[in-house]
Amino acid sequence: MPEVVVRRLAVYLRILREADLSDNRFVSSAELGEWAGVTPAQVRKDLAMFGEFGKQGVGYQGRNLRDELARILNTDETVAVAIIGMGELGAALARYIQRRHAGNREYPFRAVALFDVDPAKVGVSVEGVAIDHLDALPERVREQKVKLAVVSVPAAAAQAVTDRAVAAGVRAILDFAPVKLRVPPHVRVHYADVSLELHQLAFYL
Repeated sequence: MPEVVVRRLAVYLRILREADLSDNRFVSSAELGEWAGVTPAQVRKDLAMFGEFGKQGVGYQGRNLRDELARILNTDETVAVAIIGMGELGAALARYIQRRHAGNREYPFRAVALFDVDPAKVGVSVEGVAIDHLDALPERVREQKVKLAVVSVPAAAAQAVTDRAVAAGVRAILDFAPVKLRVPPHVRVHYADVSLELHQLAFYL
């Protein structure tokens, strides 16, 4: 499946989760496209790759489409997340995920395991989750059924940390370290390089 399609599906789902879908409201491809910044034809093409969800001339039943997209994206149930590296960024991510999960029943992600190697941080709680030493990663991943991890460690440590996460059973990684990671074919990595994005934006100033 093209990555760009998956990305658009995630945008459609976010829109539907934030929209007022009371009274069994229908949503047209024109509406969804306007909200997502794509054409109605693109919306229809994307959704048609996964089945027939709408009615011609009427649109898509909002709640049903929302639930189907959540199922397709594997976010119809709570997704357990581990965060490795509890510096300022890791701690901020943990607080954000936990508060979103607690305050919005539609938000599927929950930080269930936090890791660091700094003795001063191990044992400290962030939003009710205690930070474990990295050595506990295999046990926590198994206990909490974690398949998705966030890596927010210095670049020099990112590959070694990723290797340990993959060995423990993690299958998807969001990497905030400015380094290209090597992973087996069955593991998916997405990169979030804030500094790189800022540099690109600076070109347009």
